[in-house]
Amino acid sequence: MTSRRPRWRAYLLLARVSNLPTVWTNVLAGTTLAMAAPSGARLFWLSSAISLLYMGGMFLNDACDRHIDAVARPERPIPAGDVSPREVTAIGVALLAAGAIVLALGRPGWPAMLWSGLLVATILYYEVRHKRDPLAPIVMGLCRGLVYCTVAAAVAGSVLLPVAGAALLMTVYVAVLSLIARRAGPGRLVPYLLAGISLVDAGVILAHGPAPLALFGVAGFGLTLALQRSVPGN
Repeated sequence: MTSRRPRWRAYLLLARVSNLPTVWTNVLAGTTLAMAAPSGARLFWLSSAISLLYMGGMFLNDACDRHIDAVARPERPIPAGDVSPREVTAIGVALLAAGAIVLALGRPGWPAMLWSGLLVATILYYEVRHKRDPLAPIVMGLCRGLVYCTVAAAVAGSVLLPVAGAALLMTVYVAVLSLIARRAGPGRLVPYLLAGISLVDAGVILAHGPAPLALFGVAGFGLTLALQRSVPGN
């Protein structure tokens, strides 16, 4: 017999908190695409909102995949008995709602709310349908690409061509990552590819903003890999 994990540990695994640095560098890149000198307060607000949306999606991912995980990954928190499916679903929905509320409290204007609504809808569609949709890797990529659009709309009120181009780049990268992960399975490659999201952000920042800010993307890559040693991100 094995003992259950503490609930806090199960929550960290469900939220895949080790990947949060890649979310923060997404926000930095999206902000840089829209304005050259993002303020610390603005970055904190947007990072908080998008992080809540990300973690909500991750909780719902485990809730939706619980029957598959019971066979393929019995060590995950739900099949291991650490938390109940109902609890995970409720927390996932609450986190998504909290992310939308935090974003709205900043009064970003209707374009940002429109893009954030599209982001939330895409997250929900992916979690519910990804095991049955052959285009699921593209949908997963869109969940990241739409972060650029949401953030840019929040700080500039519009999504211009450079933002759309960078969003397309991120969508393609994450879609390819998803395909590789499905075929390669657990291993050393996928964590590096996940952390590599921050390197893509660094490239976007380098192309469109102050070069020193790109170092935060490189730092996000290293921090993600370091955190993955304690909390797997795949």
